[in-house]
Amino acid sequence: MRALSLVCSLNASPTPSSSQLLAEQVMAEFSKLGAEGEVVRVADFDIQPGVDVDMGNGDQWPGLREKVLQADILLIATPIWLGHPSSICQRVLERLDAELSESDDEGRLLTYHKVAAVAVVGNEDGAHHVSAEVFQALNDIGFSLAPGAVTYWVGEAQHGTDYQDLDETPDAVRETTHTLAANAVHLARQLAGQPYPPS
Repeated sequence: MRALSLVCSLNASPTPSSSQLLAEQVMAEFSKLGAEGEVVRVADFDIQPGVDVDMGNGDQWPGLREKVLQADILLIATPIWLGHPSSICQRVLERLDAELSESDDEGRLLTYHKVAAVAVVGNEDGAHHVSAEVFQALNDIGFSLAPGAVTYWVGEAQHGTDYQDLDETPDAVRETTHTLAANAVHLARQLAGQPYPPS
């Protein structure tokens, strides 16, 4: 099993990121379950706007797309900004839209055998709303969602505490992170052994 996390922080590396931290915690849980992979900060790449596989002009999405296609599990990690996923998360979803035009020899989208999950952080309300937006997009694009496919931390509204500033991970976040990983890996193994039927 291969897992990939696309971290949609607005900040490029090496700026500390709560989204990155939560993504790394999810990936650690994946690793315990035998799904190895990597965490990629999308802001470190030049991802052009558009809905094609390759927009040209130095577009670096094709390299990230190849990582997505090699993964069995895709985790999208995003902060909440103004009650919505980050603009970088939206850019990733728009670029994934190109997968609606790509299929295998039996007419299935190339994403049909892949599982998706979401990690959300913020210091305002909206984790459920953000995960719902990202879930719907990922499902439209062909990814499958296991039960409990989101983990999140939302601090007190209108305060400046970030997830990365906490002294320890809250028990509720630790538990939902484990559930996300366990269910996603289980579903990915099921799909690897018994893919969806041809379209």
